[in-house]
Amino acid sequence: MNILNTLIKFATIVVLLPLYSCEEFVKVDTPTYKLDSQVVFANEQAAQSALTGMFNQLFNASFSSGGSQSVSYLAGLSADNFIVTSTSQDLNEFYQNNITSTNNFNLELWRGSYNIIYQANSLLEGIENNENLSSVLLNKIEGSARFVRAFTYFYLVILYDEIPLILNTNYEVNALAGNEDRDIIFQQITLDLESAANLLNASYTDEDRTQPNTYAALSLLARVHLFLGNWEEAVNYSSRVIEDNDYYELLENLDQVFLANSKEAIWQISPIGWGNSFSHTREGNLLIKTPTDNTPVAFSHDFLEIFDDNIPDNRAETWINDIVINSDTLHYPYKYKIQYDTSGEITEYSMVLRIAEQYLIRAEANAQLGEINSAISDINVIRNRAGISLIDSSQQSLSQEQVLEFVIQEHRKELFTEWGHRWLDLKRYNLTTNLENKEGSNFNPNSWFFPFPASEIMKNPNLTQNPGY
Repeated sequence: MNILNTLIKFATIVVLLPLYSCEEFVKVDTPTYKLDSQVVFANEQAAQSALTGMFNQLFNASFSSGGSQSVSYLAGLSADNFIVTSTSQDLNEFYQNNITSTNNFNLELWRGSYNIIYQANSLLEGIENNENLSSVLLNKIEGSARFVRAFTYFYLVILYDEIPLILNTNYEVNALAGNEDRDIIFQQITLDLESAANLLNASYTDEDRTQPNTYAALSLLARVHLFLGNWEEAVNYSSRVIEDNDYYELLENLDQVFLANSKEAIWQISPIGWGNSFSHTREGNLLIKTPTDNTPVAFSHDFLEIFDDNIPDNRAETWINDIVINSDTLHYPYKYKIQYDTSGEITEYSMVLRIAEQYLIRAEANAQLGEINSAISDINVIRNRAGISLIDSSQQSLSQEQVLEFVIQEHRKELFTEWGHRWLDLKRYNLTTNLENKEGSNFNPNSWFFPFPASEIMKNPNLTQNPGY
């Protein structure tokens, strides 16, 4: 078999992988697959293609696609920024915080996550003891795979708690992997990100921000340490991203933030994963309402009320739009401006990590450390770009709690519809009242973690279901 045919076969496996469960994929002839993998990683062009395939597949995997079974959408539904305008039971279970273990969207979220992890593990195994590739490419592949694996596990452990920790492609072993302690999972996440930060370059290849660099790893390390309560580490990593480079800036024109290779972007996912069919993001397709396409969600009154009508906010004016449907005015996300496009010209990328979050991470961590003026300074960077009044740092009466409330509010205004940030904030601060007050809410303390899919529990006797399901 020549290398081209082998690469095509390998690429086909990569493209089809998210469509299959682990149980189905194990039917592949293992010895043949291992041989093919060795050939694929035998030259730099083929190895680079395999790496690119993983990043393209992030757009298609349910977990990371930005579509109806993605983290952004389902965690967003679980929070308090949306109302549901669909009768779909799967969607309403997330919105009502009453997810059943047989929920199909939950199953696809879980499967998509582990399929991405499988691809990352496959790349890591493919370059192990490899003497055919340059050290530069080996570092790039290892750093990228470790970063993607850590990123995926971050969301799995936050959403599901003590999930199986899979670090190889041995399905006979992995099929029986049990729950792993969350501390061990976070240790692996931190290890992978620290390795990625050292292995990856600071610059972007061809200025394209769809493959992570050192600063992407540092950005995620800042978030991880924030969630772990390691305030000094969070300040350190976010400061390195904000101050140590010329790659990033807060864009004054909010219409430009979500464009491809935006200066605000640290890491993005390209719609090139559509192939030649479409060139829009799934977020734009899923969230933008038109007279002929009444998409499944709209903003809640609770969310809209955080924007004061008497105080213009550039984010409300640019990133929120409205439409009248059946005499009702519905407001919808408008960060992405393209709902549907077949031109082939990609102008918007799905945003994953951006510099605005790093300012808010540093503000929150400094507030927790008692560095109130430093925290206010970073909050004001975000508020200034939004065109709203700055917080007077000379107000000595501002308490730590008040400053943290400012951080949470700016987080909600700035990062809505992006990767479940609001759900993560509600969970970190145990803001149960916000969820209990949602219309039709069935929230209880067990709702903080999603259920393991029933089909996974049935296949794996070592997997223990989360409490309450």
